[in-house]
Amino acid sequence: MTHDTTSSTPSVEVFSSMPQIDSATVVLGVETSCDETAAAVVMGGTDVLSSVVSSQLDVHARFGGVVPEIASRAHVESIPHVVAEALERANIDLDRVDAVAATVGPGLVGALLVGVSAAKATALALEVPFIGVNHLEAHLYAALLDEPRAEFPMLFVLVSGGHTLFVEMVDHDSYRVIGQTIDDAAGEAFDKVARFLHLSYPGGPAIDKAATRGNDTAVAIPRAMLNDGFDVSFSGVKTAVINYVRANPTVSSDDVAASFQRAVVDVLVHKSRRAARHVNARTIALGGGVAANSLLRSEMTKAAESEGVSLVLPSREMCTDNAAMIASAGWYRLRRGESTALDAGANPNLKLGSGQR
Repeated sequence: MTHDTTSSTPSVEVFSSMPQIDSATVVLGVETSCDETAAAVVMGGTDVLSSVVSSQLDVHARFGGVVPEIASRAHVESIPHVVAEALERANIDLDRVDAVAATVGPGLVGALLVGVSAAKATALALEVPFIGVNHLEAHLYAALLDEPRAEFPMLFVLVSGGHTLFVEMVDHDSYRVIGQTIDDAAGEAFDKVARFLHLSYPGGPAIDKAATRGNDTAVAIPRAMLNDGFDVSFSGVKTAVINYVRANPTVSSDDVAASFQRAVVDVLVHKSRRAARHVNARTIALGGGVAANSLLRSEMTKAAESEGVSLVLPSREMCTDNAAMIASAGWYRLRRGESTALDAGANPNLKLGSGQR
């Protein structure tokens, strides 16, 4: 089933006198959608000159999740230093920047506004374009930073804490969502199961680590909607884990983690194979925090080989939120002659639509 998820996108301006956009064009990217304060300098869309991420993991760990107000305050404190460090590592002066890109959504509204405000102020001071970037669209470019010559058409599989999407990508400016979660995202399910099993935060790496010690056939976990279109559902998987552990309190947490992880990965890989055939994909690309999961990476590698398509696996650093992907997405928008009005705000519920022009 194809979803028409077109929604409000950043205000777009087209330059009347377009500057030359080429391999020497430098974009400063800023990312503050959740609990990572990040800045990066990217040249020509794919050459990452620097990528700096200031994590708030320790700040939020004791709460078992991200506290929005704390995240916003931490962004305010960190962003000047993170941007300065990104420029220093790139070995360029601020006036060498040709455009400034920032995440405008989706995400936590307070956190988003910190990055958007900083980016707009910088663009205004430099008299260069500001580009508002959809965080979900940017994950497409995170996958392509290491493989910029990946072939289209492409099936992009975005698996993160807030989203699970199957996206047909025909070209850089042409894509559509063909499947998505109807309830919990994959990463959300990982976090909830990890919390229930009293594992560490964040849940994804904790489940991955525990699963290496467990038996992934020990607990029967359902594979919901396995052959029903391209949508997925992980809420029932989480509930099945909770019900089983409550009925079997002496069960090994490692076995539960391994069985749960296997169930989620089985669904993602099976749906990816079917979706890739549906869109005649030449490439499958992964993105989002769950793309760092070791079992998903290995099973998707086997699936791509079996299907005879290429696989793009971003580095684990590019799986998590970062500003290099924001700068890269911004460069491609700039190349299309687009910029964002300086009166544009943040949209915490921004969707990944078809086209996104």
